Amino acid sequence: MTKQEWWEKYPKQEERMTRFSTVSDMEVEPLYTPEDANGGDYERDIGMPGEYPYTRGVYPSMYRSKLWTMRQFAGFGTPEDTNQRFKFLLAEGQTGLSTAFDMPVLMGYDADHPRALGEVGREGVSVSTLDDMERLFDDIPLDKVTTSMTVNCSASVILAMYFAMAQKRGIPLSKVGGTIQNDILKEYIAQKEWICPPEPGVRVVTDMIEFCARAVPRWHAVSISGYHIREAGSTAVQELAFTLADGIGYVQAAVERGLEVDEFAPRLSFFFDLHNDFFEEIAKLRAARRMWAKIMKERFGAKNSRSWLLRTHAQTAGVSLTAQQPFNNVVRVAIQALAGVLGGVQSLHTNSMDETLALPTEQAVMVALRTQQIIAEESGVTNIIDPLGGSWAIEALTDRMEKDAVAYIDRIDELGGIIRAIDIGYPQKEIADAAYRYQQQLDAGEKAIVGVNKYVLPEERPMEILKIAQDVERHQVERIRRVKRERNQTEVREQLGRVHAVARNGQNLMPVLIDAVKSYCTLGEISDVYRDVFGVYRDPAWL
Repeated sequence: MTKQEWWEKYPKQEERMTRFSTVSDMEVEPLYTPEDANGGDYERDIGMPGEYPYTRGVYPSMYRSKLWTMRQFAGFGTPEDTNQRFKFLLAEGQTGLSTAFDMPVLMGYDADHPRALGEVGREGVSVSTLDDMERLFDDIPLDKVTTSMTVNCSASVILAMYFAMAQKRGIPLSKVGGTIQNDILKEYIAQKEWICPPEPGVRVVTDMIEFCARAVPRWHAVSISGYHIREAGSTAVQELAFTLADGIGYVQAAVERGLEVDEFAPRLSFFFDLHNDFFEEIAKLRAARRMWAKIMKERFGAKNSRSWLLRTHAQTAGVSLTAQQPFNNVVRVAIQALAGVLGGVQSLHTNSMDETLALPTEQAVMVALRTQQIIAEESGVTNIIDPLGGSWAIEALTDRMEKDAVAYIDRIDELGGIIRAIDIGYPQKEIADAAYRYQQQLDAGEKAIVGVNKYVLPEERPMEILKIAQDVERHQVERIRRVKRERNQTEVREQLGRVHAVARNGQNLMPVLIDAVKSYCTLGEISDVYRDVFGVYRDPAWL
């Protein structure tokens, strides 16, 4: 019996809604059958886990041999505050560190800068100098624990501090492992934390890719991030398309620099959002792996199979959390995390129930971590490799995701590449339009958010939240001023002069940055060099 014959045999019942669609407004069929596989070739389009095109997973045994890295995002207050949170999480079973920095760091300012006033340590940890970095990772074995750091426009300085700290401890850079986000292109598209224009921004990222490929082989120099694109309001297809388009931009820049694609591609990594629509998110991750494998093999001619792998961190959707009925967020996060596991992620962060109100409390963080551990240890989903592979619905949605995302990438190519597309505001406008459509659907009641526009409670009890002490800012300002007084000022001027010269002459910045931070040149001072040499970017959408 065909699907059409089945549909005609049973009179259509009145349905709950006139139209069924995903969170991203992708319309879905009421039923999927083998007919929806579009006559695809199993070996070509799906294949086996660990085999090209990696639709079913990048490793043959997936979680049967090794679970994903449980990497809870942490950062607040002083370096000492966050160091204690790191140690708490490691003691509770977390398997990798993930560092959140405050807004001054993310914008390239020191804690004592006037623009930092009121923001020091508020939404992440305050780090202005190598001294701060050493306090942040005190007693953390850098050669045994992998670290992720979420920072972009000032990522080169933060990474230089991390490497300088390792060298001071006598740890060879070859033994240091981790990831720095460093995805400046998605900043222009979505998150809006930048210093300089796109061209020099990508130049600095390429310097870091080149340096790490040759000197720090266990380090991922860029985590190509769809997360913030989705948080800005994109659809799942837009997140997929613009993320891979950013990846294409970085690979192209590195190849034009003269690097062989197989020299650096195995250390590229990705970062995706996990939203509420369960099957849509699983299909997105599967489509991402297949698309990236094709892009690297066919577009860039990569020969090493490791260059074809899309390995990804994922984080549950912060934008889906609600201040209303915040305990509902525990359920949302569990569903999103399960989608990530069934979608085959290599690393996962689960948001805490209170993160829409403030930085998470210790108790909320533990519940979020336990969510991952329960999925890993109790649910049984890790026992079978890609258990949803072959599902007619999942395979049809994966095909649809790929088709629609490829159309976006083709359009970006027609415009002249991702930097040109950003310059004319193409991805920014697409995301803004998608966010507006979703808000209209919420306002009209076509989409539901439990506790917000459906099942609303008239009165709610406030929950306890983490509060950052007022003296954190004063403490950090006093510390950086003391470091500035006590350092060798002649050496600082010489090192900043070298950074300035290398920024101008096009050499790789990383070696001089490592030397500069060892002399206690600050994050803000080096960022000021970038502002001077490269200029300051202004979003064309706001002109």
